[in-house]
Amino acid sequence: MDYPGNLYVVAAPSGTGKSSLVKALLEVDARMELSVSHTTRAPRGQEVHGREYYFVSQEEFDRMVAHDAFVEWAHVHSNRYGTSRKAIEDKIAAGADIVLEIDYQGAIQIKDKFPNAVLIFILPPSWPELRARLMRRAEDSEDVIELRMRNAAEEVANVDKFDFVIINEMFERALFDLKAIAHAQRLKVSAQRRARAETFRALNIL
Repeated sequence: MDYPGNLYVVAAPSGTGKSSLVKALLEVDARMELSVSHTTRAPRGQEVHGREYYFVSQEEFDRMVAHDAFVEWAHVHSNRYGTSRKAIEDKIAAGADIVLEIDYQGAIQIKDKFPNAVLIFILPPSWPELRARLMRRAEDSEDVIELRMRNAAEEVANVDKFDFVIINEMFERALFDLKAIAHAQRLKVSAQRRARAETFRALNIL
């Protein structure tokens, strides 16, 4: 089914700057809304339930899986993450532009169910820089950092399955690229036809 709103899916290895880029995009693009995912992991730092994630128990997550409540879900770093099907459909059906911040497995699942979704992958400029960023966060033990680096190698190997790639070497440049992708998607014929159906009908080109 075609929806008037656009769905953007941003994926990246841990430490690449995905969350910071999405947060900055939301601050400068009034049309963009964040889709909040469910997760079984514990909150970090100043994270708030319902803002960064819906933090749920393993049992609650199992119930949602059993009721087919997720459009995608996956195991990431020993935790589970999922995206509510109803939340996405309701928002884009109402014409909202939604950005999802998920792992590459979930992004690929989203594309299967929402063919018009725009998949964006964020790459680090190098492996040493990615490790340095993970260490600067001071959130993980050395063992966890090693796990994240191994997972990152697997994640970046799937970049060809995405529509766009941004290399986050300089934050402002990466943010400019992300804004450009969002704007360009809105101007595609297919997106304009969905969002401005009345205009297309009035011009007899729907």
